[in-house]
Amino acid sequence: MKWEEEELLSIRERAYIYLKDLILGGEYKPGDRLIEREVASKLNISRTPIREALFRLESQGFVKTVPRKGVIVSNISEEEVIEVFTILSSLEVLAAKLAAQKMDDDIQKEFNDKIEKLEALEKGETEGIDTEHIEMNLLLYKAAKSPKLFQILSGLTDYIQMSASMGYETPGRRKESLKEHIQIMKAVRDKEADMAEYLTKIHIENSKKAYIHFIEKQKEKVKKK
Repeated sequence: MKWEEEELLSIRERAYIYLKDLILGGEYKPGDRLIEREVASKLNISRTPIREALFRLESQGFVKTVPRKGVIVSNISEEEVIEVFTILSSLEVLAAKLAAQKMDDDIQKEFNDKIEKLEALEKGETEGIDTEHIEMNLLLYKAAKSPKLFQILSGLTDYIQMSASMGYETPGRRKESLKEHIQIMKAVRDKEADMAEYLTKIHIENSKKAYIHFIEKQKEKVKKK
């Protein structure tokens, strides 16, 4: 892999996104060491943007510096993820309600476009759902027209992506989640605030159950070893 300095995204930002995606995707597992020199060599860039990316990831809790070991991937606890679900059960529900109440023609068009993409995924392969999931959430947060709420919720996007990916391991959850997203988007688009609030609560609870199911299965595997 080789990145050119002239590419649109800064090398620093690309290094950050690259490492974060590998952590969230499970390629780098809790306890794995991230050595600046090796990562820089792999990406064919200097060590400085790698160092800055690791510092940023550490500030977000994805990695930590351990004496005599260096930088390692953090073990994000089950309790932390459950805490995020608790926050979402209040704030994401609020965002859906506000978005429905404040819906206007411009945002409605964006919702129609997103719903069309989600319905296309529903009819075919659901592999693109991860990206669409993030984009859908950000659109929903934007539609609430509350800068502070957007800032808080968008800051949880990485945790949402990680827990959703784990939950998708539960058979049928990926398609079920996609259907729930479409229903939420339609309710918000149609200015049905109470329905949007209700559907979002159900979606978050179902996502939480899928995540817990995944964690319990992992614990069972460990016990059998």
